Amino acid sequence: MSANFSVKPYAVQEGDFANREYPQPPHPYRNDFQRDRDRVVHSKAFRRLEYKTQVFVNHLGDSYRTRLTHSIEVSQIARTVARSLGLNEDLTETIALAHDLGHPPFGHAGERALHQLMPAHGGFDHNEQTIRVVTILEERYPEFKGLNLTEATLMGLHKHGRPDGRGHSLESQVVDLCDEIAYNNHDLDDGIDGGYLTLEEIGALKIWQRAWSATRRQYPESEMKIAIRSAIRWLINYMVTDIIEQTEKNLAGENIKTLEDVLNFKKPGRQLVEFSPEVDGEVKELKKFLFQKLYRHPDVVTMNVRAEEIIKRLFDFFGENQTALPGEFQNRITADNPLRRVVCDFIAGMTDRYALMWNKKILGVDT
Repeated sequence: MSANFSVKPYAVQEGDFANREYPQPPHPYRNDFQRDRDRVVHSKAFRRLEYKTQVFVNHLGDSYRTRLTHSIEVSQIARTVARSLGLNEDLTETIALAHDLGHPPFGHAGERALHQLMPAHGGFDHNEQTIRVVTILEERYPEFKGLNLTEATLMGLHKHGRPDGRGHSLESQVVDLCDEIAYNNHDLDDGIDGGYLTLEEIGALKIWQRAWSATRRQYPESEMKIAIRSAIRWLINYMVTDIIEQTEKNLAGENIKTLEDVLNFKKPGRQLVEFSPEVDGEVKELKKFLFQKLYRHPDVVTMNVRAEEIIKRLFDFFGENQTALPGEFQNRITADNPLRRVVCDFIAGMTDRYALMWNKKILGVDT
């Protein structure tokens, strides 16, 4: 941590929940959460995020966000919030970089398809798949499967509730909300840049009116594309500032003094890390707009329908042709790890372009 920012008592301290499934001696110059971060960054699953869809399929253009750039952007925003609140930056960064490791190709379209194909196995959820990746599927170490991450990191990755029923650390809550900040603003940016959204449409949003007005006052002569990017930057800063200020109020108002206070905090529909009511309403309006105008745009819907068809085609093919699976995946098939689960793991680990390659190979045509 920087000498200018101290870790508060309600943050996760070095040594808190630092145990691993397979005990390992401490590293001479990296703390436990730095080691977790480095293991994530060096994993195959992390590298593959470069060619996995955020909103637009990878081959549509080199400038659109991918799961990798999204994860880096979440990490950057989350570290700023964590430092300002006196939280553990290393743990926050690790959770942010790892939070999408379980995402399949083609973004949420791929996730929907796999969920429909795995009803007998509880469906498919990319957050749960992330846990499988870091505990089982990554194979880099002779002593264990997975990455053998600390309990603190694994707790932070259980986005839909911890197994022990307790609450999440502030570091995990920060990543969750900064994930929302990143995808809202950067999907907006990509949507404008790709011509899927117009300034006239966006101008109806209260939060955009704030950003655009502030940007044009400060930079009245800047060209349109620079003004738009300045407005996006303003929005991110606006949301980050609001989170920091509202969270500080929540911590004081709820008399949060220790990490135990954080983990034991339970109020329906509430988190300690959150937007103010006013900004929360503006963000919800932005999310509704993006769903209606971008995620349901005819071109995006067409891409998603095709993506779901490809995932289903691959799933059926490998389910009927087990020997087409790579040897390492064939060897994973057991009574406790049946063929459908192994096929799901294989497909979930694919990049967009690898899935498209297999689709072409199966059909004999590029479609």
